[in-house]
Amino acid sequence: MKERETEMPKMKKITTPKVPEPNPAIFDNCRVVGDTVYMAGMTAGDGKGGAVGGDSMYGQAKECFRKIKDLVEAAGGTTNDIMKMTIYVTDIGGRPDLGRARGEVFSPGKAPCSTLVEVKSLAQPGLKIEIDATAVLGAGN
Repeated sequence: MKERETEMPKMKKITTPKVPEPNPAIFDNCRVVGDTVYMAGMTAGDGKGGAVGGDSMYGQAKECFRKIKDLVEAAGGTTNDIMKMTIYVTDIGGRPDLGRARGEVFSPGKAPCSTLVEVKSLAQPGLKIEIDATAVLGAGN
């Protein structure tokens, strides 16, 4: 059997003081393997049982996108490097507000591939949106 000629890339945990870390026994917010960045679902949770942005889909979406931006930048990338997002909302009627917040983050023609799914509820009462993302460092240039 032929030995591997190249070493497998190692996983790195990415953190930033701008995004609170969850309990490490449960999950990590962000990991990088090679040039690929994997981000857990970001919510507008404030860490105290409330939501940044209050009851507003737009406000909560802005907070989710802010966290995603901060994590991808901590990994060495930009929002243009985000290739895929899955967005979960508790009310599909909030789609216009979500679109407005999204348009404030991504450059025209650089928005990632996305899936939008309506769900009954999220992990914390009062949360209206959760977004996970995958980026490839340097791909957006």
